[in-house]
Amino acid sequence: MIKIENLSKTYNAGSISVIALNNINLSVKEREFVSIMGPSGSGKSTLMNILGCLDKPTTGVYELDGECVQDMKDDELAVIRNKKIGFIFQSFNLIPRINALKNVELPMIYAGIPAKERRVRAIRALQKVGLEDRMDHNPNELSGGQKQRVAIARSLVNNPSLIFADEPTGNLDTKSGNEIMGIFQRLNEEGATIIMVTHERDIAMHTKRMIVCRDGEIIEDKLVENQIIINSEEGSL
Repeated sequence: MIKIENLSKTYNAGSISVIALNNINLSVKEREFVSIMGPSGSGKSTLMNILGCLDKPTTGVYELDGECVQDMKDDELAVIRNKKIGFIFQSFNLIPRINALKNVELPMIYAGIPAKERRVRAIRALQKVGLEDRMDHNPNELSGGQKQRVAIARSLVNNPSLIFADEPTGNLDTKSGNEIMGIFQRLNEEGATIIMVTHERDIAMHTKRMIVCRDGEIIEDKLVENQIIINSEEGSL
């Protein structure tokens, strides 16, 4: 699904060049559940942004589903993001003045999907994360874990082939974080490919593969031994 070769990213700040990624090589297959770890400045967020077509590499090749995307124009990248990728963020990025159902419908509005179908698909997505009973509530009426469930539902409605999660448990308590990881595990078992950035090793232990970045390079890439499995009862699904 993902293949990058000799990929680098350099940011120029005046006369100073900062190498955020240095000659990265990486591949991710369908149905993998991958965590990307590393300290601040390690390059993990830059790598996530490039993989999610939010940024472009300075040099190197990035293939997504067999398409070379590194040289695509911004409007072409926007189409790929809308059709193939679902995003989940630490800060949820929900619109406070509209309810959960309408928040989940938003990506489908941009995709031009008719209102009746939007509602059906949004309800189905909320059911998938166990939140159909809260669909009429605004974000300020939801807990942090519930907000993140809405964000996950929103990421699913356009049936993306790839889900990116950026510190999805960073604003949650341990119980809510475990519930969210349980949802990700179930989605992965159902066929979703998930790539997650986290700085917490215990959260990464819920994934199947762990990639560690440091100073713009991948220093470790291994399968997770003794993966922590959250069953549906523990995850309150």
